[in-house]
Amino acid sequence: MEVENILLDFKNGKIDLEQANSSIRSMGYVPVSDIAKIDTFRKHRTGIMEAILAEGKQPEDIVEIAKAQVNAMGRALITRLDKESSKALENEFEPGKIEWSIHKTTAAVSDGTPAPRSGGKVAIISAGTADIIVAEEARMVASEMGCETQTIYDVGVAGFHRLINEMLKLKDCKPDAIVVAAGREGTLPTVVSSLVDVPVIGLPVSTGYGAGARGEAALLSMLQSCSVLSVVNIDGGFVAGSSAARIANKMAEMRKIGSRD
Repeated sequence: MEVENILLDFKNGKIDLEQANSSIRSMGYVPVSDIAKIDTFRKHRTGIMEAILAEGKQPEDIVEIAKAQVNAMGRALITRLDKESSKALENEFEPGKIEWSIHKTTAAVSDGTPAPRSGGKVAIISAGTADIIVAEEARMVASEMGCETQTIYDVGVAGFHRLINEMLKLKDCKPDAIVVAAGREGTLPTVVSSLVDVPVIGLPVSTGYGAGARGEAALLSMLQSCSVLSVVNIDGGFVAGSSAARIANKMAEMRKIGSRD
């Protein structure tokens, strides 16, 4: 339950002060057996909801945690899923209650509660198709945080003309922030940042091979960028998506305030 709903119930006499106080305090976290404590109040405290990291968890634990979060908040986001864990979610949630990333490594499950819509806009760009898994994590995080998303995939600098042809999409959607995922030498975020007037977040991806493998060359290249951009950790799709959404949501708030003046 949202804080606003609890306060409305108190205002309308549906619950007393003690019940309202207890309900708000219980929003701090929800324990799940002896394996997890879901931080259900995080999105109110920081603007970023808690996601379920599937890595290191058994499929049955992922399902139990997801169900508890859905019961508490209406929706749950699960990242870094493998095939076994994805199958476990499919067996538990109805098809209409689960949304997937392209390769089913990220999922959003719900009780039918829709994701919020903030008015923020985030573009997600990938250098290669091998970078899409991480880019999709960023996309789904931004979407769960209320943003409209636009994807432009496989436009790396090995074929620079592809990016130029796709730039019209950015002009049309007018994003508030852009996440650019790239492996190998990680050049694309620098190029994109030199062409646009909104914040760009570089997302290094652990694709490629050789001396700069595991995303290390991409990370260093982005940190050394001669155009201005922010950079997250290697394969940090969640952080990139949430950072972009934070920017976009703040911009959406400002547009609403401006429209009222």
